[in-house]
Amino acid sequence: MNDAKPSKSARKRDQLALQSLGEKLIPLELEELEQLPLDGSLREAIVCAKSIRSRSALRRQRQLIGKLMREADADSIRSSLDMLGQQDRLTKAIFREAEQWRDRLLTERAPALSQFSERAGTRSTNLENLLREFDAASNEQAQRGIRRRIFRELYKGLAGSKESKKK
Repeated sequence: MNDAKPSKSARKRDQLALQSLGEKLIPLELEELEQLPLDGSLREAIVCAKSIRSRSALRRQRQLIGKLMREADADSIRSSLDMLGQQDRLTKAIFREAEQWRDRLLTERAPALSQFSERAGTRSTNLENLLREFDAASNEQAQRGIRRRIFRELYKGLAGSKESKKK
């Protein structure tokens, strides 16, 4: 008698867990969904849920996604979703670090530039030119634009150094 199938409560918990996993997929971008091991009908249901605005219709769509998740490989979806989360955390960390470097560069100039070059592993003449442009900028709006360009250059350098460390 101990070999009996799981209780109704256990099956319900499993189904709700699968539905919850499916609901985590709804806010993902289409590019991120393409990276996940989803079958066609599940992917279609998730994309459809993105456009639904009615609460009750969205609830029914979530239930459908939960039902479709029962046939999907939940473990591989879960691990792929975790990998996407790690990439997202890495991207946010690079973003924060680039902001900090931008602020340091604009206040400390040369010392911060040399430290960033050591950190990124390359010397950026673009950053030197952008700092000169920032000093020569005549108004606040021009300086804002240059600050953005400095940030982009820093972000590129940091993202490149993270990629080279991975390999």
